Amino acid sequence: MTPLSLYLCSLLKNNKLLICYNYLHTHGTTLHLVDRAPQKTRLARLLERNFHAVFRGRVTGKVLAQQSGAKNYREATMCTSSASGQDMTNWLWSIYNETKKQTEALIPVISKNSVNPNTIFANNEMSLHDIEIYGFDYDYTLAFYSRHLHTLIFNIARDILIQEHRYPEGLREYEYIPNFVVRGLHYDVQKALLMKIDAFHYIQLGTVYRGLHPVPDKEVIAMYEGCHVPLENMSDFYGKSSHGHTMKQFMDIFSLPEMNLLCCVNDYFMKHNIDYEPVHLYKDVKAAIGDVHVKGIMYRAVEADMENYISYGEQTHAVLKKLYEDGKKMFLITNSPFDFVDRGMNYIVGKDWRDLFDIVIVQADKPGFFNDRRKPFRRVTDKGVLHWDRIHKLEKGKIYKQGNLYEFLRLTGWRGSKVLYFGDHIYSDLADLTLKHGWRTGAIIPELRKEIKIMNTEQYVHMMTWLQGLTGLIEHMQVHRDPASQAVVQEWIKEREAMRSQTKDIFNSQFGSLFRTYHNPTYFSRRLSRFADIYMASLSCLLNYDFQHTFFPRRTPLQHESPFWPEQTSAGALKMPFIPHRTTTEE
Repeated sequence: MTPLSLYLCSLLKNNKLLICYNYLHTHGTTLHLVDRAPQKTRLARLLERNFHAVFRGRVTGKVLAQQSGAKNYREATMCTSSASGQDMTNWLWSIYNETKKQTEALIPVISKNSVNPNTIFANNEMSLHDIEIYGFDYDYTLAFYSRHLHTLIFNIARDILIQEHRYPEGLREYEYIPNFVVRGLHYDVQKALLMKIDAFHYIQLGTVYRGLHPVPDKEVIAMYEGCHVPLENMSDFYGKSSHGHTMKQFMDIFSLPEMNLLCCVNDYFMKHNIDYEPVHLYKDVKAAIGDVHVKGIMYRAVEADMENYISYGEQTHAVLKKLYEDGKKMFLITNSPFDFVDRGMNYIVGKDWRDLFDIVIVQADKPGFFNDRRKPFRRVTDKGVLHWDRIHKLEKGKIYKQGNLYEFLRLTGWRGSKVLYFGDHIYSDLADLTLKHGWRTGAIIPELRKEIKIMNTEQYVHMMTWLQGLTGLIEHMQVHRDPASQAVVQEWIKEREAMRSQTKDIFNSQFGSLFRTYHNPTYFSRRLSRFADIYMASLSCLLNYDFQHTFFPRRTPLQHESPFWPEQTSAGALKMPFIPHRTTTEE
């Protein structure tokens, strides 16, 4: 239990006993509450023995009457029921003020325990000692891109809509909005609504957008007959809207321009009172974004200006070099074409990058690569010439196209938990590997750095600490059903709702954190915890650990478990060195 929770329980118990003491004292009854008192009345012993249960509403009036007799039972119940409305109001606000004071006193202590953004976080226990083979996706795993790439994709796709799908010229007025959306959002294809959904399929009110504007909560509740989205309407296993599913989940970083474009086109149509079919709009935007990739437009633009689009090259090189020097096997499986990957890796690592990898597979067509047994591997030359010969062995230094995982496993024998594969797409890169093949998986989540830095700020720490304290007050004090007490509790609830909105806005004013919908995990967060053994902001986090390191998930208590043991923290998460002679600092 946190120091604040322990204090709150103590404070509430002592103040409630104080009210009982004051009442009994005024009625000529002595109530001793300290051990050194020579005598304790029967009622005092009863209250001290059962107070915690009384506080939680678990000792009924009947039990008190049986244990203390009718006279003492009436005295006990009068402690909370006969106090005047003004007395209860004053008492509740005194508790509130004292709790807030103690919360503020905790801020400096909590602020010192900031989280290191270079930490690797574990969902499942995993030891690097057991890992012999390391696999990688390319985009947003080995190669990180600047925001200029999102602007590029948006602009090209917007122009494709205008030129090839005959959308209005007025769309050229719209530009990419960098901080408008976060990934992991759901899009209702039939209603043209973008929203955030939590792990229990509930829509987070205040995060539903039609175009560039929020939809009022009442309208959302009316459309969905509440806030819950039934399972049959949710996106399919890979986040797609297919086979009757009306929701599409945007899971990869490349989807940010697509969400932006959907919102902008929706906004244009609504602003100009143009009647349109939302399903057609979704399909046209999806096709336009696809053309940016499939037709090679994006690839050619990035190849022409590497410095403008690619970031963190030196860190990727350092990780691959460290693995290679330790004798680890490495392979690359990417959906990108070889020429694009080759030029990018030449820029990031150097012309000898292929010497580091035992196997290189391009245009793999993930997630189909992990499920479709029909596609054989095909060798491709550096010039893009395809060979027609059957592949009997995957050789180092050669490039292969397409194929499937089952053939990959047969040819390499790389099976089970000795393989660790890294990717940024929770579904396309990681889900099948962990569910069907037992590989260990690592998710690359670049947004982690920004969110952790926000969580380390004094503003966020102060807000969250008081939000927890206020929630505890509401939880415990809601048992007082008299009108005066309920009026106070309702004021606290309003304050809590306002603070919850502020904590959302501190991450993203439209959709909040990638990982939470208020107190619940997001749908994205739920899938991350299921399909990734470990996750981190970038591959460079591996540089902080040796190859004997074991990652342990925090043992956070389940709701029915005791919260009294010390909470574990991921090694290195707190700002202290966890490798001899190495200290990590915040970027």
